[in-house]
Amino acid sequence: MSKLRFRVVETAFKKKPVAVAVPAERPSEYFAKYVFNKEKMFRYLPSKVYAKLTDVIDNGAPLDRSIADEVAAGMKKWAVEMGATHYTHWFHPLTEGTAEKHDAFVEHDGKGGVMEEFTGKLLVQQEPDASSFPNGGIRNTFEARGYSAWDPSSPAFIVDDTLCIPTIFIAYTGESLDYKAPLLKALRAVDKAAVDVCHYFNPEVKKVVAYLGWEQEYFLVDEGLYAARPDLLMTGRTLMGHDSAKNQQLEDHYFGAIPSRVAAFMKELEIEALKLGIPVKTRHNEVAPNQFELAPVFEECNLAVDHNMLIMALMRKVARNHGFRVLLHEKPFKGVNGSGKHNNWSLGTDTGILLHAPGKLPEENLRFITFVVNTLMAVYRHNGLLKASISSATNAHRLGANEAPPAIISSFLGKQLSQVLEHIEESTKDDLVSLSGKQGMKLDIPQIPELMIDNTDRNRTSPFAFTGNKFEFRMLGSASSISDTNVMLNTMVADTFAVFADRLETAGDTEAEVKNIIKETVKAHKRIIFNGNNYSEEWKAEAKRRGLTDAPTTVDAIAAYLNPKNVEVFEKHSVFTGKELASRYEIMIDRYVKTLDIEARTMLWMTEREIIPAAINYQKTLAKTVNAKLAAGVSSKAETAILKKTAKLTDDAYVKQEKLADYLSEAEKIADGYESAVFHKEKIKTQMEDLRRTCDELECNVSRKEWPFPTYVDILSSVKY
Repeated sequence: MSKLRFRVVETAFKKKPVAVAVPAERPSEYFAKYVFNKEKMFRYLPSKVYAKLTDVIDNGAPLDRSIADEVAAGMKKWAVEMGATHYTHWFHPLTEGTAEKHDAFVEHDGKGGVMEEFTGKLLVQQEPDASSFPNGGIRNTFEARGYSAWDPSSPAFIVDDTLCIPTIFIAYTGESLDYKAPLLKALRAVDKAAVDVCHYFNPEVKKVVAYLGWEQEYFLVDEGLYAARPDLLMTGRTLMGHDSAKNQQLEDHYFGAIPSRVAAFMKELEIEALKLGIPVKTRHNEVAPNQFELAPVFEECNLAVDHNMLIMALMRKVARNHGFRVLLHEKPFKGVNGSGKHNNWSLGTDTGILLHAPGKLPEENLRFITFVVNTLMAVYRHNGLLKASISSATNAHRLGANEAPPAIISSFLGKQLSQVLEHIEESTKDDLVSLSGKQGMKLDIPQIPELMIDNTDRNRTSPFAFTGNKFEFRMLGSASSISDTNVMLNTMVADTFAVFADRLETAGDTEAEVKNIIKETVKAHKRIIFNGNNYSEEWKAEAKRRGLTDAPTTVDAIAAYLNPKNVEVFEKHSVFTGKELASRYEIMIDRYVKTLDIEARTMLWMTEREIIPAAINYQKTLAKTVNAKLAAGVSSKAETAILKKTAKLTDDAYVKQEKLADYLSEAEKIADGYESAVFHKEKIKTQMEDLRRTCDELECNVSRKEWPFPTYVDILSSVKY
């Protein structure tokens, strides 16, 4: 069976690059071709309906259900003209993926035929089964009713023959069962709180928007090699596999020339993404072999989250056209860098970017420092929530290594901004140090123009770094939804803004009070600022001395959802109820347990059914050779040594896989979710790592001809050309 699979692998490995049909138009001409954006709304909706709908989208006005029928009629007309035959409510359940149920634009006409129909009622809400999605105990099996409700702030789009309508998903009892509903609430909270603060600097500000720019890292592997690895098929990562002699040591893959086969995939992906209104801009080789990155232009946070979920689905689809499979797992290969998803977050108003500095006027710099300091205070007070939002069984493989931010959350500001805050803290006056813009740097090379140097460097070891006009949170896992992190980030920042605004409301001299608050905040929360090497052992000791939170494991980190202080913040801003937070905790615990359980069972299958039998067969071959040589009076020193070592490793693998099987049986008897998670972390995960070490050593002793799976050498060299 395994040999047959490997012959298929070799055939797939030799596939030629797939030709991509490139549209004759420029990207600007087909951008958002399949999106019901404002331009399409203007063409297909009555003017009064268009005005009301754009007021909802731009200004957050309440949605008037009386316009729903006319919106549905215009949306359907456009979709049918584009070739759509079905529609679906597209939402983000708590599975880290998306959900959709397709219905045709078909209703009986009462005359024995059918007609195409799509009403406002069908547009505004539908009824998925709320007990069949993760709900953390909010819904029982016999309590199935839930609702998906249209989110007009994110435009509908067409995939293949289906009109996809972005929606939220809630229980019959009103609790959110998705990622989008709390995100919209968090964005509303930060808008309200930040506008209140902005009014002390500019009374004309009407709206504050959270902007997001994500960076998506991923691996590509040959489809045939993928199909021959049960662990990749079942878990998205290699559960065993010895290091390749050459992986990323020479640092030659990063920003290298993109292999032609990969470039063809990227080109088709970009074309399809642009048609769906996803403004993809950047593509490049990442550090590890077979690893790449894609990033779009900044968008409003809600739309950016939708687009990231959409791009992950699109990547999987397009990759198969080119003989690839996309791996979004945070750590698909041991010994090379894993994949993350950087979360570049900023705030802007209808008058400009709040985190942009330096300003032309002193009050602009004061406003800038106000928003930076409040963000730092939020990260200091609620860094446990940020850690919880990115914690998972899969991301745990990546965090803490020299490829990703460490487990301790701190913030990098850069030399100039840190000096400004130090001056504010130490100053006895109410002045503020001015901020300089980019500086010129002249090189002693005549043909090279003067370079403009930013006022801050970058620190890739920092989990939460200020990078000019935004903060970059680098701890997110590549496979996860970015919604949860942005719910946490926007809510906790909204909370600090609200406290700031409340204090200013009773102040006599507003400007003096702003400066006092900034000074007090810097003194109280400067411990979160660290501009050095976050990987160093010295920093770990220093962070502990500063009292910064260090939840070293996923099980420890997600407990932040139950912290009464955090529950109070979310209830205060109407983002989550205590019940909803408790359900999220239960879901995360359950997912952690099930992820490790699936991995352990897959590992057992591979060891029992493939690796140990392959090792035994190889020993038979060796034993025959040893006996033949002995009979011929020829030395068999090498064969005998290899046979003994292989036999010992095979016995070790058998003992360790039996122990893993016993642990899995024992885990089935643990009813409590937290206790099960701890058991899986301490026993099952540890035993899997022990079994892997033996299997990886066996791989180095068993003949390549007998070894049942493609190796790292095969996989990590499969897309070079």
